[in-house]
Amino acid sequence: MGNARIPAAFHAVVWMALAALTVVGCQQERPIAYTIDAKYSVSDPQFERTMGSLPGTPIMPGNQIVALINGDASFSAMLDGIRSARKTVNFETYVYWKSRIGNQFAEAFADRARAGVKVHVLLDAVGASKIDPHTVKRMTDAGVDVRFYHSFRWFDPFSYAQLDHRTHRKLLIVDGKLAFTGGTGIADEWAGDGPRTGGWRDTNYRVTGPVVAEIQAAFSENWMLTTQVVLTGDDYFPSLVPTGEQLAQVCKSTDREGSENMELIMLLSIDAAAHDLRLESPYFVPDALTRKALIRAKKRGVRVQIIVPGKKIDEQVVRRASRATWGGLLSAGIEIYEYQPVMIHSKLLIVDDRWVSAGSANMDNRSFRINDEANLNVLDQKFAESQIRMFEDDKGHTKQITYENWADRPLGEKILNHLANLLGGEL
Repeated sequence: MGNARIPAAFHAVVWMALAALTVVGCQQERPIAYTIDAKYSVSDPQFERTMGSLPGTPIMPGNQIVALINGDASFSAMLDGIRSARKTVNFETYVYWKSRIGNQFAEAFADRARAGVKVHVLLDAVGASKIDPHTVKRMTDAGVDVRFYHSFRWFDPFSYAQLDHRTHRKLLIVDGKLAFTGGTGIADEWAGDGPRTGGWRDTNYRVTGPVVAEIQAAFSENWMLTTQVVLTGDDYFPSLVPTGEQLAQVCKSTDREGSENMELIMLLSIDAAAHDLRLESPYFVPDALTRKALIRAKKRGVRVQIIVPGKKIDEQVVRRASRATWGGLLSAGIEIYEYQPVMIHSKLLIVDDRWVSAGSANMDNRSFRINDEANLNVLDQKFAESQIRMFEDDKGHTKQITYENWADRPLGEKILNHLANLLGGEL
């Protein structure tokens, strides 16, 4: 009786697999097969020396990083920051959609520009394709310099090659002294307080101290690429004094150079875990290198916990592709939890009780090799403990997926699993 229905189901699964490649990103070249033999944990001084050397950016002392949990807290702090600007505002994002909150940001940018502040807004041409043109005009009429990253131009063959390479960074820098970064986009989907009042569950970070210069540099890199204008001087790079006690670093990646930096950071972090590894990722489609690193950690006694979206996710095809990679992880004893109340968009890695990496990067091929990303890494026990409390609160809203749950998934998902393994390689 089921035979007559198999072709339709099979075609549906093939379509989902092809769509997953589009969303997750086609791998254009083979990843570097890193061999990492870390004989130190995150509490060892060698870890700090390694992380401050290999990815190309130093770990800086004297910073203060504050977590802004969910959209209402993030938007309020960011808008206050913009309104406080006296010299410059630099903003880069992937998602900027027609929305109430988008109007509030546009008005804040426009107000500062009318006051003589130099305001630069860099929007991804694909991610911000749903922005209201009237919103853009309102900003530009006020003097805001609005640009679109990797715009598609039918008369420019080079723009075809750029079409798959997006900026996924979320950066706001005010007067070169105050910065915000994280996972939050400019859209009403994020408005609210997550599971408590609605809106996507996400986290942004308010940053002061010397590491702000690195966040500014990440923005300046893509602004220069887009406009050929180099931002220099005290208005953008003022002398920065310590504002706290946290050690922090910015890790950025781009398809042009350092495309493997983000995965290298993640692999080094995972291999330095001694007892606990906590991970949140909205688009968790780990490649073979990452899956092997997670399983190695589990085999040496590390408790590995991963939170991903449940049925409430904006890209169902990514959830299916993600679940296709879980077999080896679950059978090794890695714990996977699906978040239930709303879409969880937080990107967070916590190693033991000391090292945190958070920002724009997902655990997928697109973040590791295609998109421009930026993560903030923090080496600080008190900060890590605060992030662990946040993680545990999130875990309280999840459903754990066991190996038996995974093995009992529908036939269509099993076929997708097979196709995903053929396309992505066996563990």
